[in-house]
Amino acid sequence: MIKTFIDKLLGKKSGSSAGRSKNRFGKRVDVPVSVHGIDPELVDKRASDVVRTLKQAGFEAYIVGGAVRDLLLGLRPKDFDVATNATPEQVKNLFRRAFIIGKRFRIVHVVYGRGREHEVIEVSTFRAYLDNAAAERVAGNEKTSKAQLAGMQHAVDASGRVLRDNVWGPQDEDATRRDFTVNAMYYDPETQVVVDFHKGIEDAKKKVLRMIGDPATRYREDPVRIIRAVRFAAKLSQRGFRLDAKTAGPLVESEHLLGDVPQSRLFDEMLKLLQTGHAMASIEQLKALGLAKGIYPLLDVVVERAGNPFVQAALADTDRRVGEGKTVAPSFLLACVLWQDVKTGWEQRMQRQHAFPALQDAIDDVFDKRIGDVSGRGKLAADMREIWVMQPRFEKRSGSTPHGMVAHLRFRAGFDFLRLRADVGEVEEQLADWWQKFQLADDARREDMIEQVREEQRARQRKTQTARRAPKSGAAEAAEPSASQPAAAARTKPKTPREPEGSFEHIEVGDPPAAAKKRRRRRRKPGGPQEGEGGRANDSQD
Repeated sequence: MIKTFIDKLLGKKSGSSAGRSKNRFGKRVDVPVSVHGIDPELVDKRASDVVRTLKQAGFEAYIVGGAVRDLLLGLRPKDFDVATNATPEQVKNLFRRAFIIGKRFRIVHVVYGRGREHEVIEVSTFRAYLDNAAAERVAGNEKTSKAQLAGMQHAVDASGRVLRDNVWGPQDEDATRRDFTVNAMYYDPETQVVVDFHKGIEDAKKKVLRMIGDPATRYREDPVRIIRAVRFAAKLSQRGFRLDAKTAGPLVESEHLLGDVPQSRLFDEMLKLLQTGHAMASIEQLKALGLAKGIYPLLDVVVERAGNPFVQAALADTDRRVGEGKTVAPSFLLACVLWQDVKTGWEQRMQRQHAFPALQDAIDDVFDKRIGDVSGRGKLAADMREIWVMQPRFEKRSGSTPHGMVAHLRFRAGFDFLRLRADVGEVEEQLADWWQKFQLADDARREDMIEQVREEQRARQRKTQTARRAPKSGAAEAAEPSASQPAAAARTKPKTPREPEGSFEHIEVGDPPAAAKKRRRRRRKPGGPQEGEGGRANDSQD
């Protein structure tokens, strides 16, 4: 207090004012539409409605983050976030369908529409920029220190990772605590003004991804920013963006910090890397930045197998679907990535087990080794299992199986999986084409297709029987088994257990494997037909 009085006498500014004068939290610049050029037609009407409702209630409100960055680039954002000085409770009270979520960061989801057509506008409150050295500390993590964290608003663990950040503050501090300069801009859809504190528009024009503040410190505060840096670099690389050298420098040395992040959060971040339309570019960025291994075990597998034709086709197909605005499911992509493990385990078990339990055991083993204990594993595992179990059933195209297959809830995912297998030559293209036509055909046409398959099977059986009855001569006779060998055994090639597709022909999903049907041999009656009179030569084993 005395120092403040002396500073005033000498004409000096107080410590807080001096800090502000040095623009610790950036200098606010209001950029008009004539400069930034954002097309208001690209702005989601529901996001504008949220901003308008908050402003009419007397609060500040802006579209914020990646949506503003994309609008500056002339892109239509897929998601819109809103930032305001209203608290989560105040936001919730202004909207009919709004829900407060999160513990580490409390935010509000404002929901519009229902079913598949619904959209969520995420609303966050301006947060204060706090010195983590002054935050309350806990020895454990979110799980082990749950009771201790219950009453805390700002807390960190022993490594400096922020576990709670729910202290509200002014807009300039909120901008400073965001990660990249191009993600720290605010857009008012009513006035069409962009508020910029850290030269984000300038960096967007230079096509540079720059971390706000000291990158190493920011990665320590939240190690997931390492993955976000890779994701943004991959997404914007097609636009010519690159990571700033100071931002990229500490990435590798900070990677070990991800070991303290909950597995479920890493799993979600991995899916964002692979399912935002830039999977192939993300893998290239991971390799280029020296992060190909060590972020997350399952991601290591994806990067390792990205050159495999089947996995590569799955990644490219995922990017294509996202680009076309179609939905993508993590179960499908992960089923493609781990199919190699399932097949290997299945083939090994087929040597000592029946087909169906062998496949189920192989799947269980893959889940335990590769997926682990992550949030939502139950549904994820169920969907992946159904995709895998369908594959051998596609081989059976007779009876009621085809009708049951196309009526299955996960048929489309299973068929898309089969189509990718056909594209890389793992199964015949003809099989995938048949199922493509069958699912689109009417009932009469479907019956014709099934009957045609029956006729083809009968034709193959007749051809096989004819070949068996044909008299052998020359070299064929020399290769004939001796009289001491059973002729029937010499004619019949033993079925190897390493042919799972054939073994699955009569097994339905969920049924135990049926016992092999014994072939009954008719005993020849005395005085029956002799060789050359309707009987088979070499048919007797006596």
